Formats: sequence, C-alpha cells, structure tokens
Amino acid sequence: MPTKRQRRKRRRRHATGEASVQSPPARSRVRRSTRSADPTGRPLPPWGDFPLSEIVVFVGILLLIAGFFVAPPQGFVMIAVGLVLGSLAGLELSIREHFAGYRSHTLLLAAAIGVPIFGVLFVVTDTPPLVCVAAGAVAFGGSAWLFAQTFQRRSGGALFRLRG
Repeated sequence: MPTKRQRRKRRRRHATGEASVQSPPARSRVRRSTRSADPTGRPLPPWGDFPLSEIVVFVGILLLIAGFFVAPPQGFVMIAVGLVLGSLAGLELSIREHFAGYRSHTLLLAAAIGVPIFGVLFVVTDTPPLVCVAAGAVAFGGSAWLFAQTFQRRSGGALFRLRG
C-alpha cells in the first residue's frame, strides 16, 4: 500500500511557467549501494548485507540454551555469555538506528550507561548503596539528555519517532 508521501504527486515547472504532473519514481526493492539506508529508511550496518547481528543473536541463544544443560560453573558462564551476546546485538542495532535519526532509543542507550555504573560501584567498591543508586541515576539522566539532543539533531528536530 503506498504511503502518503508516495501518493502525492510532484509538480515541475517548465520554462513557460506551467506546471506538469509527474508520478513519483518507483522505489527499488534492492538495497541501495550507499551505506546510508535501505529502501525502508533503516540505516545499513557497516558490514553491508552480511547478517552479523543475526548470527550473534543465534550464537547467544544457543549458548543460553546449552548453559542450562551443562554443570556449574561452566553452565553459568555459558548463560551469562549468551545473555551478553544477545544484549550486544540489540544494543548495536539501537545505536545504529538512534545515531542515524531513524528511531529514538534514548532510554535504552542511557540505561546501557547508567546500569553498569551502578553495578560496578555496588559490586566492586565499598560505597553505600544509596550513593551507588544516585551515581547510576545521574549517569542515566545525563546520558539520556545527551542522547535526546543527539537524536533531535540527527532526525531534523524530532524528539522521537513512532512506528507506523
């Protein structure tokens, strides 16, 4: 089904000043040769058409499932690595979409900064838990503001984009 933009007709002015009506150009179903975006507008990964993210998610799922059948402590390590690989693949996609101005992932990216700061302070140091939470919250809030500003610049002024 054509989108609203595709239904609009372009008008070109001839040298005589009268307008002519042309239909919009047909969109190709193949990916563009540039690395900016595919026909749907989604940004392409730097590695092109190779399904690296999908492979990483698949390996993560395999490790996650296998970790339940392997005895501890190797099983715990396999589960942890599977969760990390799946999370990194999703984080890579959200970073690519966010910084291309395609879709805002401000809160997810801010949490990817605030939660590890909280976790490291809580586990590694003898800092009181309230200070760890406050440091994580400050890191989350500051990075959320920076990510929102970046998306607004990259998207042409939009603070968010909804699917549809």
